[in-house]
Amino acid sequence: MREIVLDTETTGFDAVGGDRLVEVGCLELLNHIPTGRTFHRYLNPERDMPMAAFQVHGLSSEFLADKPKFAEVADELLGFLGEDRIVAHNAEFDMKFLNVELEKLGKVALPMVRAVDTVQIARKKFPGAPASLDALCKRFNIDNSSRTLHGALLDAQLLAEVYLELLGGRQAGLGLVTEIAVEVGAVDLDFTGGRRTASPGIALPVRTPRPHAPSPEELTAHQAFVAKLSNAIWLK
Repeated sequence: MREIVLDTETTGFDAVGGDRLVEVGCLELLNHIPTGRTFHRYLNPERDMPMAAFQVHGLSSEFLADKPKFAEVADELLGFLGEDRIVAHNAEFDMKFLNVELEKLGKVALPMVRAVDTVQIARKKFPGAPASLDALCKRFNIDNSSRTLHGALLDAQLLAEVYLELLGGRQAGLGLVTEIAVEVGAVDLDFTGGRRTASPGIALPVRTPRPHAPSPEELTAHQAFVAKLSNAIWLK
């Protein structure tokens, strides 16, 4: 399963009223694990930078003056996004800005059904608790000390870690990761990009794989059971 974690920085909050994108950062997840592939561009907004926005992300008009316009990177961005799910924090905000820019170019808007909003997930999982990116990093002990200012790629990287935690941690789901027995010592079990260490003298359990096909004995027992049923659909 491919997903794209996305974040943007802008000149303000009003995409329709004239505010523009100034930075887009994306990273690719496969089965919830970062692949290392990213997309990151600073953008010339073709307008001034309000002081309130500058204080948030530190991107000045002078810095952005020689950066590409959105029209110059739109196709590359769309190619990176593909048709896959887009994970964003307050997704409606980011999707709105992207779609306003795309519509200016006569391109098809990104449907909101593709978006996964981590703010909504956090509010459902932790009702009444703060749901900002910083608050969630603190909750999950994710190091965000380098986030002195907002930055699209850095925020996307932090959000990817938060998203994984919101889904249940590094082994989310039904616990299908095989556990390998280890007798002693420190052992690298790098299934999910992380690192686990076995304590000396402790063996991790081995789960015997279950065959996909039933044994002859199981088939015989099943047929005997079905024969006892009244009007069994298996016999039709």
